[in-house]
Order: sequence, then structure tokens, then C-alpha cells
Amino acid sequence: MGASLQPRGSGGGRRRRQPMSDINVTPLVDVMLVLLVIFMVTAPLLVTGVDVELPRAASPSLDQDNTALTVTVQADGALFLNQTEVPLESLAARVDAITGANPEARVYVRGDAGVPYGRVMAAMGALYDGGYRRVALITQPPSTAGGAAAAQ
Repeated sequence: MGASLQPRGSGGGRRRRQPMSDINVTPLVDVMLVLLVIFMVTAPLLVTGVDVELPRAASPSLDQDNTALTVTVQADGALFLNQTEVPLESLAARVDAITGANPEARVYVRGDAGVPYGRVMAAMGALYDGGYRRVALITQPPSTAGGAAAAQ
């Protein structure tokens, strides 16, 4: 009638468990998939800037400088330093404040294709008067269909 609760051959002591030597990768995969989804959602939001239609030009591309400032001239003539709108009169002072009055800082000027040439040159002139000599214009490369039509 009586039943023994202890397994046979245990000697009455508690059985020790062996350490598990396998790594459970399921939580790791779950975390990585969540991070992938987060990055896929936020990546398009990180591309910021002032929306302009750049003119097309067949010119060699310059080396990219990640520390360079960008001055954008919109079609309505508004000036932006990076993403902040600034008046033309204070453009050089704002660039001085950001670069620490470093005349060797590179400044890129993006002008909309529909903006008058004089407005872009006024921005470049204000930078030149502020002591900045490393000013470059940003354009888009010509499309292959448009370039072939223009060559004929």
C-alpha cells in the first residue's frame, strides 16, 4: 500500500540539474526584429532639409564634408541656414556663430532652379563678405534622357 515518493537509485538526496549549455536565441531574434522595424520606420524621417528643386549641371562632384553648412535659397527667395530661416543681412553672422568664425569652413549653397540668379549670388556675396572663401554650389547631375536630348 505504501508507495515510495523517491525515484529509484537516488539515495534519498535531491537530484542536481545539469547546467544548460545551449543559448536560447529566440529573445535575441525578437529584439532584433523590433529594432529592425523601428529603424525602418524612423529612417525616412531622418532625411530632413528644405525642399528645393536643384538645377541640373554636368560638373564633377566634390568630396562630401559632413561638417559643412548648407545655405538653401527657396523658389520664393527665402534663405535657410541648414533648416533655420535667416535674413540675408544676418547670414554671415549666423555662419560665424556656428563655425566659430573659421574662414576655412565649407559652405554649400543650394538654390532652387526657379529662383533668380541674383538672389543666389546675394547669398554667396554675403558669405564672401563674411570671409568665407570655400563656398560651393550644389546641383543635380543631368538625367541621361535630358542630357542626350540637350546634346542634339
